[in-house]
Amino acid sequence: MKINRQSNIYTLVYIIIIVVIVGTVLAVTSMSLKDKQEVNADADKMKQILASVHVVTDDTNVHEKYNELIVSTPVVDYQGNVIGEDAFEIDVQKESKIKDITQRKLPVYVCNLGVKGVKYILPVYGNGLWGPIWGYIAVDSDGSNIYGAFFAHQGETPGLGAEIEKPAFSNQFDGKQLFKNGRFLPVAVIKKGQKVTNGEDYVDAVSGGTITSKGVSAMLDDCLKPYEAYLERIAVESQNS
Repeated sequence: MKINRQSNIYTLVYIIIIVVIVGTVLAVTSMSLKDKQEVNADADKMKQILASVHVVTDDTNVHEKYNELIVSTPVVDYQGNVIGEDAFEIDVQKESKIKDITQRKLPVYVCNLGVKGVKYILPVYGNGLWGPIWGYIAVDSDGSNIYGAFFAHQGETPGLGAEIEKPAFSNQFDGKQLFKNGRFLPVAVIKKGQKVTNGEDYVDAVSGGTITSKGVSAMLDDCLKPYEAYLERIAVESQNS
């Protein structure tokens, strides 16, 4: 039987076959690369965690450095109790959307920097102008002093909101305090020249990145407050050791 290549049926069948073939190839390719993609994502996450304690790594040594410096990964609740041991597997984005902090699982990365002491790295997640923003805050064993910070974003404006990922912004957090006069007050991000009202420590906002800067401030407030009891607990343990 002669096939009419000009018919609509032939065109439709041809398109369907092409779509099926292309779809199958893409699916197989995606599945074959899934493990590699997960490994790369894990390595990038490790880099960001270590960046919060000012440790710079690359693809060749990130796993080694992470395993050397991160000595434990507890998961805690809002009362400071350890409820799990695998912080790396906790989806911080998902947990940050749980408004009731009593229900959140809070990951902690305990980092031993040798002579520089033990640091407690806390992940944070929020919203910028164009999409999600996130980061890691490293706290000294006194439970209050910030040792370092790292921030990243998905799609903030280059030269403006995207500046939160630069050391010029994140390094401002070094030495800031989370407890002031007995009160837990996450560091505020405010426009240069303005003053805080509650006495909390603060850093200068990104010039021209007002909404992103407010997003960082809100992110710190929302994601660090649930750790208050845990930070108080490690402070007591540090004093008694």
